[in-house]
Amino acid sequence: MRILHIAADAPDLRIWTPLFQRVLSDIGSFQLQTQGCRESSEELARRIRECDVLITGWGSIRCPDAIASDPGELRYICNVTGETAPYVSEEVMECGVQVSNWGDDPAQRVAEGAMTLLLATLKDLHDQILTVRRGAWQMNMDCRGGSIENEAVGLYGFGTTGSRFAKLIQPFRPRLRVYDPYTSELPENVLRCESLEELFNEVRIVSIHAALTPETRNSVNARLLSLLPDRGVIINTARGAIIDQAALFAELESGRLRAGLDVLDDGDILPTDHPARTWPNLILTTHRVEYGWPPFWKDNTRLSSMQKTVIENIRRFASGKEPRFLFDSKRFARTT
Repeated sequence: MRILHIAADAPDLRIWTPLFQRVLSDIGSFQLQTQGCRESSEELARRIRECDVLITGWGSIRCPDAIASDPGELRYICNVTGETAPYVSEEVMECGVQVSNWGDDPAQRVAEGAMTLLLATLKDLHDQILTVRRGAWQMNMDCRGGSIENEAVGLYGFGTTGSRFAKLIQPFRPRLRVYDPYTSELPENVLRCESLEELFNEVRIVSIHAALTPETRNSVNARLLSLLPDRGVIINTARGAIIDQAALFAELESGRLRAGLDVLDDGDILPTDHPARTWPNLILTTHRVEYGWPPFWKDNTRLSSMQKTVIENIRRFASGKEPRFLFDSKRFARTT
């Protein structure tokens, strides 16, 4: 079995550790090619047609669309990470080549990150830290803090991460509400909302776990934000563009709402002089709140969970079994 990865430039060291490469070489004939950005689309397609398995992910080239009409020997594309659309088109996926990603690998870490942001935002930890650093000791306690117990908490999205988050928050005894038109069944203690308007109208806290799609982009807008009560909380560990950022920042600058944001619009970047960096009611974690990996690329004695998923899936493919976390068109469209 021929296994291929083509890096656009140099291989991403978070993935391509020596140990990972050795294990892949034990499974089949493995080749890691660099500087793929210097190859023509035709040459890349030729190389890919000669392999059985193509591994994509951070730092890799995009699989040429020409593969859709002529995949050659290619039968399986294993995407190491989550977001797959930058590396594989839907047309390639629908041509009979199996495509998978890391599935639920980051779900627990993201859910833990969302829980961390919720508690820190709800308890006004950022404001308290800033108060102490300014030389004061206790901040004004009017309308401060809050508790999850018996509080109405809304989840926008109830996929793998949203459902993990729901399990984490249950011991705090909230009243959970969910809006997710793609989830058919919910736990008994979770109530379904039929619209985002209903969700935002019924809760004080909203945690976002939806994928970024044309349907969800900017779906949390000024009108919905206005439905939250004063001192309401927004948590977003999904994708920044789900929220109308200008509308949310207006609410935060006024002090009416609070937020814990791991993600932002426009590439998760905030200008160094942006006033949001100083707002006491906003916690920013720069798309890193879910990080729970030890530095595997420096250790070289252990495999990360995403590497283990790749190895398991390629072994399943080699033995004639179906890899886990395969895409169909619906899942592909909803995966960020």
